[in-house]
Amino acid sequence: MATTLITGRPWRVILAFSVPLLIGNVVQQLYQFVDAVVVGRQLGVNSLAAVGATGSLIFLVIGFAWGLSSGFAIPTAQAFGASDARGVRRSVATGTLLTAATSLILTVLGPLIAAPFLELLQTPPELMAEATVFTQVTFIGGSTIMFFNYLAAIIRAIGDSTTPLVFLTVSCALNVGLVILMVGPLAWGVAGAAWATVLAQAVSVLLCLLYVWRRVPVLHVHRDDWKVSRDDIVEHLRLGLPMGFQASIIAIGALIVQVALNRLGAEAVAAYTAASRVDSLASAFLASLGLAASMYAAQNLGARRPDRIRTGTIQAIWMAIIGSVALGVVMIAFGAPVVRLFVGDGADDVVASAHLMLIINGLTYSLLGVLFVLRGVLQGLGHVLVPTVTGVIELVMRVVAAVVLGALLGFGGVAMSNPLAWVGAVALLIPAYVKAHRALAKMKVDPIESTLTTPIPVIGPTDGSMVVDAVYTAPVPVVSPRLSRLRLPRTTRRRG
Repeated sequence: MATTLITGRPWRVILAFSVPLLIGNVVQQLYQFVDAVVVGRQLGVNSLAAVGATGSLIFLVIGFAWGLSSGFAIPTAQAFGASDARGVRRSVATGTLLTAATSLILTVLGPLIAAPFLELLQTPPELMAEATVFTQVTFIGGSTIMFFNYLAAIIRAIGDSTTPLVFLTVSCALNVGLVILMVGPLAWGVAGAAWATVLAQAVSVLLCLLYVWRRVPVLHVHRDDWKVSRDDIVEHLRLGLPMGFQASIIAIGALIVQVALNRLGAEAVAAYTAASRVDSLASAFLASLGLAASMYAAQNLGARRPDRIRTGTIQAIWMAIIGSVALGVVMIAFGAPVVRLFVGDGADDVVASAHLMLIINGLTYSLLGVLFVLRGVLQGLGHVLVPTVTGVIELVMRVVAAVVLGALLGFGGVAMSNPLAWVGAVALLIPAYVKAHRALAKMKVDPIESTLTTPIPVIGPTDGSMVVDAVYTAPVPVVSPRLSRLRLPRTTRRRG
């Protein structure tokens, strides 16, 4: 029988949940990697730089939408941990409506702001045409990206991190085939690379919907559940908006970095693009741990197990640090040969600059690992202020490094912007989590009892460790008065 994140050894369930996330992140980064290789090899360094020049703007808009939809899944996980079946359904209905509204705004406004914003970023003239086309196509299909992220998030919220991985893998494989076809034989240029991603994500959305309809009754929304209340909307926006704004704040810093890179020329943009692709592969493990820690904290908060949250967080931090050291060694030792895959021979300056960035990041991955875990746990507990403020700190640190150090040291100064941003964020996250850690220690641990009156059936894996068919009936714990002070969804709090 499958288990949830509220039972078993903390480090094991976090790791089991994060492994499919890691594989999914790696698969996703691999198809972006392939995109970059195909564009760079087939269309040239300038086309690669043009796609890279769009990264910050796309992250600003799509990143906000992604953070927003991820936040909508936190009340779902908390309600599931508390065995509140109706709360799960209402959360899904509320999140779906809010995701649809955001997708509509993104699709309409995104293409209109593409060219003006790229000009504002001082995109080199020789890159402007291709960068504009790539951005507009991405925004037109942004709703597919957002809905897949939301559907994957609510499936993970009930403890299943394997199924989204399967669908993501299918989507990525399809994307690779489409980008090779559209950029190569069909000769659609950079627009082909963007359309390949949009079409592949649309397929993943359909797969998620079919899976939920046929296999996950706990996520089936009843007619009455669509009558969401103002409190439901406020609660989901309270968690979703800060996560969206946090991504946007980070993206604003990335935009300023992009301006600094644009001033250094197309080769600097190409080097940063190639290094970022490789770096994303390396940091996928750390990002997966952070998301796993968030869902783990949310479910255990709903289950009234503060002891498990404390233990699991410490163990997740150690896993992040150990993984960071290993990743850093790999990036420093093998970064240059991997970067050369993007640009081929005759671009030694681009390879050297990209490898320098990988060395700088590789030496400081431990900071990034701690950042992901602590931020994820605080978000899973329902904290919104500190994670948002850390985004502001990252913005300030990244801007200072890009503008000041970039002017003094060139590309190397710009490359230092990421580690300095991580330092600033971690400096706030550590004391914030210590405070939360102490608060959790003072709360009474309520033993989990099998007293559920409204069972929640879950068909499929709930711990992300294997694909099985199982029905899990979750227990209802007694609500601790102290633990109820933490920000649980209203549907969950009323059960106490």
